[in-house]
Amino acid sequence: MQDDKTIQTPKPAFPLRAHLPKVSRLVLGCMGWGGGWNAEPVEEAHIAAAHAALEAALESGISQLDHADIYTRGKAEQCMGELFKRQPSLRQRLTLQSKCSIRPADEAGPHRYDLSAAHIEASVEAILRRLQVEHLDLLLLHRPDPLMEADEVAAAFARLRAAGKVSHLGVSNMAAAQLRSLQASLDQPLLVNQLEMSLAKLDWLEAGVSFNDPQSAQRAGRGDWLDTLDYCRAAGVQLQAWGALARGMFSGRLPKDATEAQRQCAALVESMAAEQKQSAEALLLAWLMRHPAGIQPLVGSADPSRIRACAQAALLTMSRADWYRLYLAARAHPLP
Repeated sequence: MQDDKTIQTPKPAFPLRAHLPKVSRLVLGCMGWGGGWNAEPVEEAHIAAAHAALEAALESGISQLDHADIYTRGKAEQCMGELFKRQPSLRQRLTLQSKCSIRPADEAGPHRYDLSAAHIEASVEAILRRLQVEHLDLLLLHRPDPLMEADEVAAAFARLRAAGKVSHLGVSNMAAAQLRSLQASLDQPLLVNQLEMSLAKLDWLEAGVSFNDPQSAQRAGRGDWLDTLDYCRAAGVQLQAWGALARGMFSGRLPKDATEAQRQCAALVESMAAEQKQSAEALLLAWLMRHPAGIQPLVGSADPSRIRACAQAALLTMSRADWYRLYLAARAHPLP
């Protein structure tokens, strides 16, 4: 019998390319651009740091950017806008997505989610103004709004699309039932669902592995996870993973209060990365990308060296045995 390590498994399908053929396999998350989450102005040093991160990404084959209107209170998008102003040709090299719906507490109300048509359209206008561009390739609805009216969202998107301001729509942090409800009102497919997925956040895997087993009673919400993954795969919705590196837990930033199981998992990642002459970051992202759903991880770092280390994941195909070694180490107890 052929040894498992020698089997060349095909790379998983990547549904977003059916609509945006030039998207990269990884996404650069821009949450840390622009300095702190405060009212201080954008400085030249912030723009220089964003430029260094962007250049590292482009050199490494990462050409899709993930923004949100709340990131550093809009300053992340301002930095990007300044880079576009200085080098307009950059826009043609990038797939640009941003998100809206989260409203921090202000004079009008408490911290809240807002998917009213008025807020969506005003948010897009402000995003485009900060980015200094005419359109977004993708707009994601950042968090589900319990007061959302699907027909109202659909009407807002139709107006934005007709005006050439947004090409495609996606969501973030939504379950299958919410996707179905929204999709029923749209005449264009939802392209993305951005969810927290990593070796430390395993609900999406446990939903299927522990179904119909006593272990399934240990955590709530597994049915929703299983339904959501199956819906996204069947409907061709691109799964994007935020928090894909679990804040560095298994790649050199283990917290002081880490459990023994987490320490052992971090040690295994370090050992496997050294054995394969790969970065720990690449190994962790390759683990996510090995799943047949074609998961697209977000790289949230602004450190050029870390971005380059993450980009190596696009060149890796993880064996089934290695995938399970990492999964079992993170899971910290045997499979059913």
